[in-house]
Amino acid sequence: MSERHLHIVSFDVPYPPNYGGVIDVFYKIRELHHKGIKLHLHIIEYPGRKRAPELESLCEEIFYYPRVTGLISAFSIVPYIVKSRRSEEMMHNLLKDDYPILFEGLHSCYYMNDHRLKGRLLVYRESNIEHQYYFNLFKAEHRLGKKAYFLIESLKLLLFQRILNHAGAMLVVSKEDTEYLQKHFPGKSVHFLPSFHANSQITIAEGSGDYALYHGNIEVPENEAAAAYLISKVFAGSPLRLIIAGMNPPQRIIQMAASQPNIEIIANPDDESLFSLIRNAHVNILVTFQATGLKLKLLNTLYNGRHCLVNPPMLNGTGLDELCCIASEAHGLRSALEKLQHQPFSHQDAENRLEILSQNFSNSRNADKLIKIIFGS
Repeated sequence: MSERHLHIVSFDVPYPPNYGGVIDVFYKIRELHHKGIKLHLHIIEYPGRKRAPELESLCEEIFYYPRVTGLISAFSIVPYIVKSRRSEEMMHNLLKDDYPILFEGLHSCYYMNDHRLKGRLLVYRESNIEHQYYFNLFKAEHRLGKKAYFLIESLKLLLFQRILNHAGAMLVVSKEDTEYLQKHFPGKSVHFLPSFHANSQITIAEGSGDYALYHGNIEVPENEAAAAYLISKVFAGSPLRLIIAGMNPPQRIIQMAASQPNIEIIANPDDESLFSLIRNAHVNILVTFQATGLKLKLLNTLYNGRHCLVNPPMLNGTGLDELCCIASEAHGLRSALEKLQHQPFSHQDAENRLEILSQNFSNSRNADKLIKIIFGS
């Protein structure tokens, strides 16, 4: 078999794989490398993330490009998250050969309609329906300046989405988003391909714990809104213990939690501490008000934690409904928590979970599917 080469354009440095989007990128790179694909990785650098020598053993070559931030990228009909990720140097490197190009997220698609790429296989990797995601950030944000930015960016992303007419294939993380793209881009090659992730086996502790856990990057408006909802609507005045763990909790969340004796904030836990919190919780409670994409923290929780309690938007066409306890409103979540606290997690529960997760969320199987879509075998 001749060598198979693939360009990957990443919106950020995909190592360390410590937040949603880059988790998918890193574990996809690792799996494709293991299956013999020669990878040419193009990274648009984001302030605060260092270059990653750990990626060098997985790729044939790696290119880094600075993100073009500031007013020159802001005053444009092209969304800021896209316009700020343009680079003529990157185009020069992409044009050295005719290998297929995988664009990670709408963020990286600035050049998808460039005439210089005509005739190339251009593949779009979806992580969210971005204009919906930004509109929900607009609704969740309470600071006026950021509210305005999210709303304007949402409108720009809706218009920019038309660039996907130039994609030869789309790889989509949830069934609901797959249906959306099939409807809006009829006749295009749209494939359900769940996110790649860190888990290869179930590591759930049987038995019971004595707390519920909510975790996430709490400075993101979506997660801040979820944390505030759990504190004020679900756990306030409850005898049940809640731990909220995550990156950079805003001061208002810290103050809200401080008023409740049963709620504890753990700010910026390292990976080992967060894994321990997930594994030892009796219930991992995950709520969102954004029914977009696949929440990778849900997948991570199902591989490593006991009972998983969610609201319906968290599932968003994932096919994971039967592995979770589902409740819609605050009173429903409270009732479910009270019921689950008396149910130890059993070995059979873990076996059932593994069987279902293996069907759609195996990195190896999904890499094989991706390779077939791009290379035909």
